Amino acid sequence: QVQLVESGGGLVQAGASLRLSCAASGRTFSSYSMGWFRQAPGKERDFVATISWSGGRTYYADSVKGRFTISRDNAANTLYLQMNSLKPEDTAVYYCAAATGVATTSNSYSFWGQGTQVTVSS
Repeated sequence: QVQLVESGGGLVQAGASLRLSCAASGRTFSSYSMGWFRQAPGKERDFVATISWSGGRTYYADSVKGRFTISRDNAANTLYLQMNSLKPEDTAVYYCAAATGVATTSNSYSFWGQGTQVTVSS
């Protein structure tokens, strides 16, 4: 098992940057593929980005491609999401999650954090 805790959310203006972190407990972090999802009020939880256990493969939602970067530090048991050029439509609760393989669907992920709020004002 792995426990996940997100941090780094906040209120920013459009065009600003934020970096989210996801701290994982346990010694098995490096064996999991990791993902970021987000959920806006009244909407479904959407895929944002995913990264393989080694960091060698990454995939992004079209809506964030070129603006967001997912990365991981297995030695530090931490997942990151660098978000640049933020837009009001990026406003959501952001969740990190762990899966046994690279996946873009939420039902492929077994472990979830509690989420961190990102609000982008226009």
